Order: sequence, then structure tokens, then C-alpha cells
Amino acid sequence: MSWSWLLTNTIAAFLLPPLNLLIIGGIGFYLLLRKRPRPGKTLIALSLAGLWILSMPVVAKRYQESLYPPFKPAAAHEADAIVILGGGRNKDDLEYGGDTPSGATLERLRYGAYLSRRLNKPILVTGGKPTGGTTTEAGIMAQVLADEFRTPARWVEAAADNTFENASLSARMLRQDGITRIYLVSHAWHLARAIPQFERQGLRVIPAGINYMPRGDLTPLHFIPNAGALQDSAFATHEWIGLLWYRIRNLME
Repeated sequence: MSWSWLLTNTIAAFLLPPLNLLIIGGIGFYLLLRKRPRPGKTLIALSLAGLWILSMPVVAKRYQESLYPPFKPAAAHEADAIVILGGGRNKDDLEYGGDTPSGATLERLRYGAYLSRRLNKPILVTGGKPTGGTTTEAGIMAQVLADEFRTPARWVEAAADNTFENASLSARMLRQDGITRIYLVSHAWHLARAIPQFERQGLRVIPAGINYMPRGDLTPLHFIPNAGALQDSAFATHEWIGLLWYRIRNLME
């Protein structure tokens, strides 16, 4: 396991819901025990309110939309290759007898394969194994593309442990074949952080996002908290924190 990946994700866990809100509530409860009722009750109320708000589908949807690049159908003349970013893997799946792509990765692979067939463009997959294991994420992605989507990957970048490394290592591989324009496949909420990293490597990037949340009529269910909406809010919070961190790091370079 990569210690830098473990440290980064441990810190992130304390900044993301629900843990950040539980910490606020815990501090409030501690203050109540210390006979400081006003700040204690305030923090507990903020914790519960934050948990309720971020768990509402209407809020989670708008929160993720704040990260979306505009959707535009890909055209064949815009770029020369398709880069699919890994979205995680399931280690040692019993039903498959080994590591397999996560649901998020499968969604990205499906759209990347669809674009490759429609636009007749080659694919690069990128992702290492920051959580350990025997098989890299890119290796699993390439195997699934070939075996299940009948769309082989031309390039397999299997050393990257984060989005910054996805960009730098993929760009180096693509430049060797004279590729400077790419379609970048990932979830729409991830592209706001990923696109600048690839552009900093001198690539022209055409967003190819997936899982845009279509706007529809609001119903009472959109205001009832649920776990799925809280997870969507956590994804959005993670991306905003990542955007801030990358901007700080870029200023320090």
C-alpha cells in the first residue's frame, strides 16, 4: 500500500461528511458535559443541520452540478485518443477470484469503449495500485475492455496513484506517439479537478464526463435525506478540497 495515498485519504476522511460533522457534534457534546451548554448546543445543532442538508438529494445534486463542465457530445475531429481514468477496484472478489473494477470504473470503461467504437479512437487506461494487491487498476481495466467490451486499450499506464500522476504519466506516454489532444473520460464531478492537471502537461482536453444528473421536476422525495445523497455530497466535497489543494500546490511550484 502507498503510504502517501493512505495519509492523504486519512486526512481527507476527517474533512468529509459524515466524519467532519460527527466531530463537530462530538465537540458539542463534550462542551455540554463540561457545563458549557450554549456553544455545546450550537455545535450539535450545526452538526445535525449539516448532516440533514447534505443528505437531501436536491442539495447533493446542486452541489455536484457546481463541478460539472458543460456537456457536449464528442466529435471525431476534436481529439486523437481517449484517456479513461480509473475509479477504484474491488480487491479479491470471491465471485471472480481476484481483483475487479469498481462500479465507478466500470461506468467509465463502458463510456470509453462506446466513444472508441463511435469515434474510432484508441484508448489509454491509467491507474496503479495505491491500496496494494497484485494487479494494477489499469491492468484490470485493460483486461475488462478487451474481454467484456471487445475494445482493447492501446496504452496501459499502471504506475499512477492519484490524479496528478494520472496526468503526468499518461501525457508522457501519449507524447511518445505524437498525441496531444485527448477526450478525458471520468465522472462529471471529477473532471473539474482532472482537466487542469492534464492541461498542465501540455495536452488539449475535451471533457467526456459521465453520470450528469439530469434536472427534473422536484418532488417531496428530493428533500428527504438518504445515504446515497450524503455520498454524492461527500464526492463533491472531496473534489472541492482536491481543487483547493492542487491550486495551492501549483502556486508553490
